Amino acid sequence: MNDLHGIVFACRSDANLGELTRPRNTCSLPFGGRYRLIDFMLSNYVNAGISDVGIIVHQSYQSLLDHVGSGKDWDLSRKHGGLRILPPFGYAERGGEYKGNMDALAGVADYLENIRQDYVILAWGDMAVNLPVAEVFQQHLDSGADVTMVCTPTLKGAPRFSEYVEVDETGRVTDLSVHPVAADKTLESLEVYILSKKLLMDMVDYCAAHDIYNFSRGVLQPRLKTLKLMSYVHKGYVARFQSVSGYFERSMDLLDPEVRDELFNPARPIRTKDRSNPSTYYGPEAKSNHSLVADGCRIEGEVENSIIFRGVTIEKGARVSNSVLMQGTVVKSGASLAYVIADKNVTVNQDRMLMGHFTYPLAIAKESVV
Repeated sequence: MNDLHGIVFACRSDANLGELTRPRNTCSLPFGGRYRLIDFMLSNYVNAGISDVGIIVHQSYQSLLDHVGSGKDWDLSRKHGGLRILPPFGYAERGGEYKGNMDALAGVADYLENIRQDYVILAWGDMAVNLPVAEVFQQHLDSGADVTMVCTPTLKGAPRFSEYVEVDETGRVTDLSVHPVAADKTLESLEVYILSKKLLMDMVDYCAAHDIYNFSRGVLQPRLKTLKLMSYVHKGYVARFQSVSGYFERSMDLLDPEVRDELFNPARPIRTKDRSNPSTYYGPEAKSNHSLVADGCRIEGEVENSIIFRGVTIEKGARVSNSVLMQGTVVKSGASLAYVIADKNVTVNQDRMLMGHFTYPLAIAKESVV
């Protein structure tokens, strides 16, 4: 698919995720034992044959840079095209962070001008979804749409942070609600769009000249009657991350084999940074039940209903249940954790007891010692 260029918005750090996004951009949030959220959209693009991808960044993106590197793990390290990180250098003189996705696109307008492809796909990189991008693009071409937007019938987002659409019998969008009080529509927008480069540049120029920052509210809503805005309904699993409890719930979803089969479809593999960790060691008294345990761990205690990332140590006599432990976490002997999210390199000392609740999990900041 050489006629489609990928843009990933990775320019926000969602404060609603509390301690989880304090040290990082939302797109670099660890998920599923060995992945970062941006892995999913990058993999979606690559699986569709997209060879040129631009990632728009703005703040707290050092961990994102460390993770994606040159893009070689996604086969995007190339002399011509490939992966490009787009920092806000052209935006510096205006100050402040991006106010919306059109503002972000205006900040990288020079890059957009030099895109070689005729079509562009725009998407945020902070959700977990295995999207058949090639199929979406083909529908866009066949329908003659000006813009194709990807939607889901499974409402997962909080209404005040989400967008909803109504469509007619042909799939054309007839109404678009942005951040309503309640989800009163049947489809939720994933804020993934395909459109021509020419139309995108016209929109960017218009929005920059009229101080319009948001694509949905400032561009699509006023033009519903003049633009042919078509929907693509994705019926597969979608994970959105808009709160600490939402992150915990979506992590627990992965313990369902059906969810894993949908999200990690081998026909469209999800790639991530290769760390070549050794196999996990289980001690003679270790117990692991209904959990996902990544490589490179040392498990000598008990694990149940949990997501364990790479390099985690659970010492003898420790018990972890209904928890998410990120890379490098150490749970010492006698400690007990339930409904806990431990960020990277957390140490839980001997005989400590930490307990949250399914609707209010306890999040421990990166590199904390408890």
